[in-house]
Amino acid sequence: MPLIEIKGAAKGFGLPGSRTEVLKDINLAMEEGEFVVIVGYSGSGKSTLINLISGLVKPDAGVAKISGEAITGPGPDRGLVFQNYSLLPWLTVEENIALAVDEVFKDWTAAQRKEHVWKYIEMVKLKPAAHKLPKELSGGMRQRVAVARTLSMNPKVLLLDEPLSALDALTRATIQDEISEIWRQNLTTVLWITNDPDEALLLADRVIPLLPTAPATLGEPIMVDLDRPRDRKTLNHDPKFKRLRTELINTLLDAKGRMKPKTSVKLSLPDILPEDLTTVNSLQFLNRTGPKRRSDNKREEVEVAA
Repeated sequence: MPLIEIKGAAKGFGLPGSRTEVLKDINLAMEEGEFVVIVGYSGSGKSTLINLISGLVKPDAGVAKISGEAITGPGPDRGLVFQNYSLLPWLTVEENIALAVDEVFKDWTAAQRKEHVWKYIEMVKLKPAAHKLPKELSGGMRQRVAVARTLSMNPKVLLLDEPLSALDALTRATIQDEISEIWRQNLTTVLWITNDPDEALLLADRVIPLLPTAPATLGEPIMVDLDRPRDRKTLNHDPKFKRLRTELINTLLDAKGRMKPKTSVKLSLPDILPEDLTTVNSLQFLNRTGPKRRSDNKREEVEVAA
């Protein structure tokens, strides 16, 4: 039985008459320990899809399940990492992580919870910054705190909604590698949302394109049978990586191309005749009444004396 299962799910927003359908016919199954990345255009419904699994929204049709049970709301078995870190600014790194640990493991002793918090602080290499506030951290460090806080809850599924989109390229690459290594150590089931094909292929066991079909639906999955650990420098020269990248990009581009609106337009030439300015004097030009139109030309019959 899949750990995560979505069957025939659809979701839209708005009132009748002004409603926008975002997702349709979503079918997804994820096995325990799998790393799945969903790739799609911005605004295509990726966040809505991950929110169906997190329980923040409910499907209008179909069903979303975890461990065979219908998802009816958020729960500690699904940890969600947002794009904007979502750290409490008045709490330190340690306190932000402890907030989640204290809520989930209420029956543990204070010493057990503290030890658990520090395990994840060290995992994301933030021990020197443990007593700093979010405002004292870089963007990359804040995202590490968000990941550590979520992992500290020991969720069955780690959900990441474009977690690195706000970071610069170098920091992004570093955290991609760190999260990949954390996954290899823990084998937590991961669903990652991104609009970056290279990021998807670097991280995933399986990549699924979210096709911008308005409403969006999932395309055929692409199995990423590249050896781990993956080195981005080596991948750039790997023919298999290049083939997978081309397949993924072409799938998204083809779906986008099919959605371009097509219409036929009847064009009419302007009803104006050009003026011969070389045959008029300045006074005639100033006194002219406007452009001469083809529709003003009239046929006249005149008698010509023989």
